[in-house]
Order: sequence, then structure tokens, then C-alpha cells
Amino acid sequence: MPRSSMTRPAATPVERWERHTEVPLILLALAFLVAYAWPVLDPRIDHELRGFLSVVSWTVWVAFAVDFAIRLSLAGDRKRYAVAHWYDVALVALPVLRPLRLLRLLALVRILDRSAARNLAGRVLIYVSGAATLAVFLGALAVLDAEQDAHGANITTFGDALWWAATTVTTVGYGDHYPVTTQGRLVAVVLMLIGIGVVGAVTASVATWILGRVADERAEQAREDGR
Repeated sequence: MPRSSMTRPAATPVERWERHTEVPLILLALAFLVAYAWPVLDPRIDHELRGFLSVVSWTVWVAFAVDFAIRLSLAGDRKRYAVAHWYDVALVALPVLRPLRLLRLLALVRILDRSAARNLAGRVLIYVSGAATLAVFLGALAVLDAEQDAHGANITTFGDALWWAATTVTTVGYGDHYPVTTQGRLVAVVLMLIGIGVVGAVTASVATWILGRVADERAEQAREDGR
């Protein structure tokens, strides 16, 4: 029996489906990104174009709903799968959470990781840079969508939104820009949690790398002393 068959279990039907649909769903998420971001960045777009972008947005929602229904049908324990993927349930059941559909783009990080260096530094660079960049850009879009027409808003341009998102996700928080709406504040909470997670991941990874290097150097020194 080949070693690979002993050490690597066969993929489940759900895993095979996710592997085959990963790239198409990323492309759909990119299409949704355009459909969602265009009206936010240019509120004066033509009415017909706005209607077309709305159709694209809802089409992507239907595709995500169908994808989740198929994954649920392929799962052995559907209840457990639904609980474990509660965020997919929320995105399908609550279309108001449409900005979160862009989280599908995080699958790009997994794809990049497959071609990344297999050392710790390469993996940390891929995950941290990918997650931070997506968080800042998507957070800026979401908060601008919530804030730009609100009374008393101080985040009214995409530049303001990017600056606010960058200072929030890095936990700096200068306070020169801040959300005044409930939806904007919810976006802020998500970005804060992401920022804390990114900083924690970097700290833990660097500490692990340092300890690993120290252990390797000690092992090498012990081998040299034993000669």
C-alpha cells in the first residue's frame, strides 16, 4: 500500500466539491466585489448600470446559496456542518450582510499558500499580508457604504475610509475618523478583532520561529561537540 494512502485520508464528498468549486466561487466573489464597490465609490452612476450591478449581486447570492445547499446535502452530519459553517448560513439567510460575501475572497489566501515557501516566514507573510490587505480594503468599502450618507458622518470618501480601516486594523486608532452609524460601528468591531488576531498571529509565529532557530543551533552545537 502506498505511503500516501496510509498517511492521507481520502477526501470527503464535501471536500471534493469545495476543491472543484473554489476557483469559480472566487471569480463570483470578484464579480460581486465590482457590483458592490462600484455604486459605493460612484453614487452618481447611471440608473440602468446600477440595476445591472444589482442583478449581478443577487445572482452571486443565489450561486452562494446553491453552493451551500449542495455542500449541506453532501455532509454526513448536516446539523453539525451547518453549525460549524454558521457564517455561511447567515450570509444566505440574511442578504443584508452582503458585504460579508466578500469574505469568499479569503480563499485566495489558501491558494497562494499552496505555492508559498514551506517555511514559517513564507507562510506568515502570505497569511498576514493577504488577510490584512483584504480586511483593510473590504472594511473601507463596508464602512463607506454605511457612513457616506449618514448625518454627521466624517467618513465620506474612499480615502477617508481606507485611512480609518488601516488605523483600525493595526489597532492604532488615531480617532480623526470614526463611524457614527450602527452598521459602521459593527464593521469597526470586526476590524478590531481581525487586527488583534493578526498581531497575535505575527507575535506567536515570530516567537515560534526564534525558538525553532535556537533549538536547531543547539542541536548543531551538540553534534559538533560530540564529534
